[in-house]
Order: sequence, then structure tokens, then C-alpha cells
Amino acid sequence: MMTNTYNSDLAIHAGEFLEETLEEIGMTQSELANRLGRPVQMVNEIIKGKKSITSTTALELEDVLSIPSHIWLGLENQYQIVLAKQKELELMQEEAKLISNFPYADLVKSGFVKATRKAIERVDELKRFFEVAKLVQIPQVRAYQPAFRVSSVGNISHESIASWLQAGRIKAKEIQTKKFDKKKLKEELETLKNLMNLKDINETLKELQTTLNSCGIALVLLPHFKNTKVNGATFWLDNDKAVILMSLRGGFSDVFWFSFFHEVGHIILHPKREVFLEDGYSNEKLKKQENEADDFARELLIKDEIFNAFVSKRDFTKTSVLAFANQQVIKPSIIIGRLMHEKMIEFNNYELSSLRDRYKWSESNGI
Repeated sequence: MMTNTYNSDLAIHAGEFLEETLEEIGMTQSELANRLGRPVQMVNEIIKGKKSITSTTALELEDVLSIPSHIWLGLENQYQIVLAKQKELELMQEEAKLISNFPYADLVKSGFVKATRKAIERVDELKRFFEVAKLVQIPQVRAYQPAFRVSSVGNISHESIASWLQAGRIKAKEIQTKKFDKKKLKEELETLKNLMNLKDINETLKELQTTLNSCGIALVLLPHFKNTKVNGATFWLDNDKAVILMSLRGGFSDVFWFSFFHEVGHIILHPKREVFLEDGYSNEKLKKQENEADDFARELLIKDEIFNAFVSKRDFTKTSVLAFANQQVIKPSIIIGRLMHEKMIEFNNYELSSLRDRYKWSESNGI
């Protein structure tokens, strides 16, 4: 019996190895075909690389040439893998043109991909991050589709939003929560609201996370990625675990709390199958759901009836706003933000805008 060595790392086409073997033992293609009971054309096509070696052919070659079938199949498989990798490399070189659409620097900073200047390596890192075979498939994946439904206005990057969502999904998987309990969440709404009055935002966030975890919700804090312009998002990892993903875009406390309760509103009001991104939708159904979440957040922070009674006096002095905030046990910025949003005061109102504080949380909270 012949002894042969085979290095599995070498991409030798099985036909090439077959041709060398026949030359070594002095057997013609015609004779091999007769011994195999196969057409000469088939043998010739294998040698020229036009036809692959099947399991049946590998077993027959083992019988005739005494070379184990796994050698033939190993050569064939390895060669096909090399061809596939060459095609993949060509595709990656083409997809390298797409990487500028992604917030690669933000993903590096947040630890989701490795730093590299090589375009091909960036493509590979992004494919691993998104868990896709090709970057062009990202818009087709259900988890990322909401990012591509956002209206393309104001230099929005759909790929950046998809990156932010996936980063949040990865972090959410690491957070342990109880089974989702909508009843408990409703019972904890006032508790969650009162946490805004703690002086240290980092302490507030810890309490928020603890309370939400007990309701089956993971609160994920991520930096604002370039060209996302998103304050918050809501999605489900499964039926038992909801996720609220928040950035600190702008840093204004009133924006944070409105966005937070906007996302809570989605969890309470809307289907689990949806992924909700704050604002920017052109779809009427999604716009309706966004408006419903806005109404929920607005009413929870300051009931319309109470707010309307306050604004009817047309007294928007600093003293009046502080007194109203104290009465409602909320941050003054909540009132200022709503007055500005409803265009009852100007954004450049220095006296009142000074009450609109900004948050800055520590890296231990994810930022």
C-alpha cells in the first residue's frame, strides 16, 4: 500500500493530487476510469478541477489507489474553502467601501470592535459585531430594520443607529433581571419618577437599574454614537425581558427623563415584537405609537390638567417655576423643557434656561 502525507493547510486541488498519483504509479486516466467503472471524461474533469470529488468517488478511489477516502475529501473540502475565502475576500474588498457609514471609532471606544486601520479587518470586525455574513445583509435582519425606517434627515446614519442598537443588545444580554411584570412596573412608576430628585445622577441611575431589574427590564446606558441623534430605544430580548437603551445626547436632565418615560410608555402600551426608536418615523402607524409614548411621558411627568392651570396664569418667572416644581416634586428643568417645547418661552430665555441642568454620569454606569 502506498503511504502519502497530506498537509491540511495546503490548498491542493484533489485533481492535481490525483494526476500526480497516476503519474507516480504509471496509470493512465483511461485505465483508472475502467477500474472505477466511470467515464474517462469524469476522471479528466476531476483532474482539471471542473468536477468535485464526491463521497462515493472518494471511496472508489480508496479501493483502486489505496489512498484513504478522507484524504480525497479533505483535499476537496480544503480547496473549496480556499475558493470560498477568495470570493469572500473579494466581497469584503467591495464592502470596505461601506465602512465609512458605520461609527467605527465609537465602537472601538466602547470596546465592541478592535482598533485597526485595515479596511478588510474592519469589515471582518463589523460582520462579527452584527453577526452577519455580509454587511449588506444588515438592513434585512429584523433586529436592525427599525434603524433603517428612520427618516433620512439631519445627517442621520442608519448604519450608526443599527450599530447603537446592536451595542445595546449585547450589553443587555449581560444584565440579569427578574421576569417581566407589567403590573409591578405600573406600581413602580411614581418611585421611578421620584428618583429624579436625588442630587447625584449616578446614584439615581443605580436606583433606576435596581427598580427596573425587579420589573424585568434591563436599563442600558450607551454613549451617543456619531450621526445617530437618538436619545432612547426600547426592544425585547424575549417575552420575559425588556430593554430600555438610553444615551446622554445633549445631557439635559429634562430630555433624559422625558425620553426615559417615553420608552417606559412603549413597554406598557405597545407590542413586544416591536423595536422602538425615539422619533423620526414616516410610517403612520409608528408615528401614532410614538405620539402615544410622548403623551404617556408628558402626562406622567406633569398631568395636563395641572400644567394647563399653571400656564394659564402666564407667570413664567424663575420664582414661579421653582414654586411649581416644588409643589409637583419634580425637577424645575422638566417644567422649563415643556414650556420651551410648547413654545411658551424662548430657548434663549437666560433666566429660566439656567434652571435646565445637564447630567454627566460616570464610566461605571456605561458612559
